[in-house]
Amino acid sequence: GLCAMAKKVQGKPMRELVKRMEAFGDFVMVEFGDDVLLNKPIEEWPLCDTLIAFYSDGFPLQKAIEYSKMHPRMYLLNDLEVQNQMFDRRNVYNLLLASGVPVPSHTFCNRDEGWPPSKFEEFEDYIVCDGKKIAKPFVEKPVDSEDHNVWIYYPRSAGGGTKRLFRKIGDKSSEFYPEENKVRRGGSFIYEEFMTTEGTDVKVYAVGDNYAHAEARKSPVVDGVVQRKEDGKEVRYPVMLSSKQKKMAKKIVVAFKQTVCGFDLLVCGKDCFVCDVNGWSFVKNSQRFWDDTARTLADLVLNHHQPRRKLRNVPKHVRTLS
Repeated sequence: GLCAMAKKVQGKPMRELVKRMEAFGDFVMVEFGDDVLLNKPIEEWPLCDTLIAFYSDGFPLQKAIEYSKMHPRMYLLNDLEVQNQMFDRRNVYNLLLASGVPVPSHTFCNRDEGWPPSKFEEFEDYIVCDGKKIAKPFVEKPVDSEDHNVWIYYPRSAGGGTKRLFRKIGDKSSEFYPEENKVRRGGSFIYEEFMTTEGTDVKVYAVGDNYAHAEARKSPVVDGVVQRKEDGKEVRYPVMLSSKQKKMAKKIVVAFKQTVCGFDLLVCGKDCFVCDVNGWSFVKNSQRFWDDTARTLADLVLNHHQPRRKLRNVPKHVRTLS
């Protein structure tokens, strides 16, 4: 069952996956559709053996959670209740730490209900929150994972100011404000040490606990200008993950119960840290990734329902993944 908003299901990455899954000859893919998701009671939703369900704007997550509870034997590729927890970046960091995945040194500044209120002090070149000091340069993230207004504060010795990151607007992904030095006071935030990388962000796309694809792009921290190819797409290049990084990917898939899961990796010399987990994420333009993802998911689903059965039709160009 394809339980996601039509914009996502009909996008190229999902269409490529569905085409490959159906070509194996073992699966019937059923799209729920926006009308069913938004307007029909869950009792009228399609019945399925395996569910692909993930949040995007407009998706009725609570309704989908109730649907999954109604069918406890249904195989969920991406756990919905964990997806709900992932709306709060504090939950994400706590789960990463509990799983042994390194994250940047940080502190939570809590000003909302459900979390113990924080004692917060601000000084020229550092903040102190609940007794923990974080010196500039530091990163300030809203705890709401849907809020992408992440700010970086620089120390006086580096000229001060704030770099404000945001979702890409045209060719811009950040803006520098040289005279803005005071942190935001409205809402709850995570404050964390600014990690120095080589000017790139690494995006990891894990599928199952034994497969991960990674790409690097120019970091928005560099100059805020998005690097694009002639066709207008953002420039990205493949990255070989180390055995340590692959183990991190496996830990995240298992801990977050997200069979298909993207996360952001900061590589700082020999060290690496995870700074965000995105849930269901697909590479936008990679035939090899789509082939590998379809094969991985097909094997997982078939093994769950009929462990001894093999896929009927596997194209020669599709790798056998172990």
